[in-house]
Amino acid sequence: MKRLALATMMTMAAGVAMAQSPPPVPAFEPAVLHAQVLLDRHGFTSGVIDGKGGAALMKALRGFQTAKGLPVTGKLDAVTLRALNPNMRPATVTLTLSDRALAGPYVNPTPKEYADQAKLPTLAYRSPLEKLAEMFHTTPATLVALNSSETKLRAGTSVVFPNVLPASRAYPGDLSETYRKTLGDLNVDATQPQADRVVVDKSEGWLRAYAGDRIIAQFPATMGSATDPLPIGKWTIKGVAANPDWQYNPAILKRADKSDEKQVVPPGPNNPVGVVWIDLSKPHYGIHGTPEPEKIGRTESNGCIRLTNWDAARLSLMVKPGVPAIFQP
Repeated sequence: MKRLALATMMTMAAGVAMAQSPPPVPAFEPAVLHAQVLLDRHGFTSGVIDGKGGAALMKALRGFQTAKGLPVTGKLDAVTLRALNPNMRPATVTLTLSDRALAGPYVNPTPKEYADQAKLPTLAYRSPLEKLAEMFHTTPATLVALNSSETKLRAGTSVVFPNVLPASRAYPGDLSETYRKTLGDLNVDATQPQADRVVVDKSEGWLRAYAGDRIIAQFPATMGSATDPLPIGKWTIKGVAANPDWQYNPAILKRADKSDEKQVVPPGPNNPVGVVWIDLSKPHYGIHGTPEPEKIGRTESNGCIRLTNWDAARLSLMVKPGVPAIFQP
């Protein structure tokens, strides 16, 4: 592998010509990044960990506070911070890159047309930097900000990451070896509480998992659009498809060109449905991952419920066939 600096890899991941300057590295707030890391570890995520405040962080804090019986302020107050971090866990961890962490395959650029995507063996990450960012639930820009822009992405290099390392990677034995690797690569903890229902709230823009009256997880979600609205009602989870392909069928997609041919897009983290599909009793609808985690909650979908790959993978360990999925306005 070429020894490329983080700033150069950021340019490649963005699909920008190498002759151009890399995008500027945005500033981040260390306290906000720490809160995002802690919330992620508790299962109340704000999407990507980027050290930026905003509505997603406030919703994550409100969800955590509600679950823990704390005053619901949506703010990182002293009481909430103590509940989030009783063991004084640091926000970041420094790790030495391995050949395994940097291993491909990579596909750059990702073709825009589904017909061209269908010709590929996989829809893999575009670069090692994109892969590392997703492994640690963050963005390429945030990794550059946490490190020197001249940090070389090669085995043996020390790199600072958000501290989302799981306590366990002892994933259930009935999962495929490939999916266990996917879960490990995404730093999804193997020990997850079991949900007895999932609630998707359109107005709030989140998905919550419950066990009885207790909220056990909350994730930001993209759901529906004007042409493909979220199907309000009570549905049931039918099963989980790990590392799925995706079938582009213009006959059932309202915004598709009806003259297009059907296509089967291969599996991979940059597949349109990401690393996992949680099938629902509503035909053609599911809860799934995404190739663009930074856009969760900010863009529209074809009616399905889209999460970051790591949140969708985490949810896949929390649900079983028959679990109700309630979609509310």
